[in-house]
Amino acid sequence: MADPYSLLGVTRSATEAEIKSAYRKLAKELHPDKNKDNPKAADKFSAVTNAYDLLSDKDKRARFDRGEIDGDGNPAAPFGFGGGGARGSSGGGFESGGADFGDIFEGLFGGAGRRPGGGGGFGGGGFGRQAPPPKGANVAYRLAVQFVDAATLAPQRITLQDGKTIDLKLSPGVETGTQMRLSGKGQAGPGGAGDAIVTVEVKPHPFFMRDGDNVLLDLPITLDEAVKGGKVKVPTVDGPVMLGVTPGATSGKTLRLRGRGFTGKDGQRGDQLVTLQIDVPADDPAIQALVESWQDQRAVRAHLGV
Repeated sequence: MADPYSLLGVTRSATEAEIKSAYRKLAKELHPDKNKDNPKAADKFSAVTNAYDLLSDKDKRARFDRGEIDGDGNPAAPFGFGGGGARGSSGGGFESGGADFGDIFEGLFGGAGRRPGGGGGFGGGGFGRQAPPPKGANVAYRLAVQFVDAATLAPQRITLQDGKTIDLKLSPGVETGTQMRLSGKGQAGPGGAGDAIVTVEVKPHPFFMRDGDNVLLDLPITLDEAVKGGKVKVPTVDGPVMLGVTPGATSGKTLRLRGRGFTGKDGQRGDQLVTLQIDVPADDPAIQALVESWQDQRAVRAHLGV
């Protein structure tokens, strides 16, 4: 199992800010969206994400530094002995994977009185405690979420490696790279099942764009709608709504639909910002006849110095 510090390229004395900075840099380089032709990048992305998940948790980091858990967050085997995990033997010794540790500890500590489970122990206090059996490995999943579903926090269904399907509830503030932990949905182990780590990827939309918690939309309108004003139908992540356009609207004018954006981590929804784009037909005889008999005399580019 890889050392999380090595995966992130930081020292064991690294600050929280240094760890976060290192993760952001690696996540940006290894993100699957930027490495579609490199399947190994997804594995590396998952590995550094799991490393950051451990080191960004003060309790987990401290336990890892003390050797209580490994880089996957699972309980560490005593004295580096792995395998099927530790379990008590019928004779009061110490077994793991069928091997008796009695002779090993006799050699290390100089006598049967110091064997695990014996009465001697260190300092007369005994050495009978055994490490808890390790949990199974965590399993990483990637969940592609449609843009509109992410904005509206629509429930998502995911199929686990055992073939079972579960419905996931997206959390406020969800974005590409957001991780969700499903306790006990990983691989089975002597100490119970590990967890499933689900990394979200929000898919791009054909015409919506995201800016923080706001949704951006360029909305085409006709010349007569711009001149006369009125109500026009606008798509939103919650479905179409009617938007009022004031008479004499110009291209580039932005209108706001409140509460039609993404839900932020604070539970408040952003807005949808609608930028008007006047679409003038190229070969309309009526419009051509109109401009032949009319000319706008305003100096509309004067503020540009031309």
